[in-house]
Amino acid sequence: MPRTLIRKNPNNFKTLPLFVEATPESLSYQSIGMPLNFSQTLQRRRKIEVENPERFSTELANLGVSVRLTLNWQNRDYWVLVRQRRRDRGDVVLKLISGYVPAHELNLPLHTAIQEVAEECLIETPQGWLSGRFNDTWLPAPYAAALRYREALPFRLSPLSGAARPVRCGSLTLIERPHAYVHLPTASLQLIYDMRLELPKEARPLSLFHVDESLENDELVARLNRSKPDLYLMPLENGSPLPELYTLKQDKLTPASTRGLYLAESFAAQEGWVVHEERIRWKDWLAQQGMTPKKKPGIKRRLTVGAKQLLRLARKKLHKS
Repeated sequence: MPRTLIRKNPNNFKTLPLFVEATPESLSYQSIGMPLNFSQTLQRRRKIEVENPERFSTELANLGVSVRLTLNWQNRDYWVLVRQRRRDRGDVVLKLISGYVPAHELNLPLHTAIQEVAEECLIETPQGWLSGRFNDTWLPAPYAAALRYREALPFRLSPLSGAARPVRCGSLTLIERPHAYVHLPTASLQLIYDMRLELPKEARPLSLFHVDESLENDELVARLNRSKPDLYLMPLENGSPLPELYTLKQDKLTPASTRGLYLAESFAAQEGWVVHEERIRWKDWLAQQGMTPKKKPGIKRRLTVGAKQLLRLARKKLHKS
C-alpha cells in the first residue's frame, strides 16, 4: 500500500514568467510580470511558435530544470530515469529527474536541480535511507518526518562537463553550464544539468525508488509505493546508452518492459534552441540513436531450453532407478 510522505499546499509555490532571447551563440532569460502559483503557471503553458530556432525573442510560462543523472553502481554507469504521469498532458513517460524552478531561485536553478534529486531519487538500505551531498553542501532530507535517513554514509553528487553554448540569467552566466532548450508545446525554458552520483560502498544492499508529487483535492501529495518503484536504470557503455532498462531492489537488477514506452521531450530531437515534440516513442528514440532493441529469445529458443531441462530430469530419474 502506498505510504504518504508529505502534503503541500500548491498555492505556496510561486514562479515567474520569462522573457528569453536566443542567438546562435548563447541564450539569456529574465523574469517578467508578477509571480504565479502552480495553477496559473499551468494555464500559461500553451503551444507557441518561433520563426528561427537559432535566433528569437519570446515570452515563456516558466523555467524548468532537469538532471541527467549518471549513477555508478558496482563499477558500471547507468542513467537514472523516472516514470511520471503527466496529467496536464494526458500521458505517461520516462523522464529525467526534473521540476519547476521557484521564483526565488530563477538566478540559481542549480540549487533547484540538486533538491529535485533529493526529492525524487530515494535510496534505501537496511539501516535507513541515504542522505546526500553536492560537493560540500548537504542535500535536504525532504521526507525526514516520515523516513529515517542515514547521515553517516551519504551519496555524493558532482557536476559533469557542461554544454558548449552559455546560458545567462540576465547578465549572469549560469555555473556548471547547463544544456538548454525551449519547449514549444508548453512555452517553457528547460535546463539540463549533467551530474554523477557516487554511492558509498558500505551501504548495501540497495533499493531505488522514485517519489513524485501529484495534485489531489487541491493538495500536492508525495507517496512511496514499494510495489511500483518507478525509478529505472539505463546502462551505459563508454558513455553511450544501451537499449535496456532495469529496476534495482536489494542489489538485484530486474529487466523492465519497454513495450509501448514513451520518453519525455528531452530525448526528442532538438533544432537549434527548440524542441517541437511532446514526447518520443522508445523505439523511435532507439532509431534516432542508431540502436536496435535487445531481442528476446524466440519461441524455438525457449522450446530448446525447455527440452534440455526435461532431458536433464529424465536422466536423473534413470540414474536413480
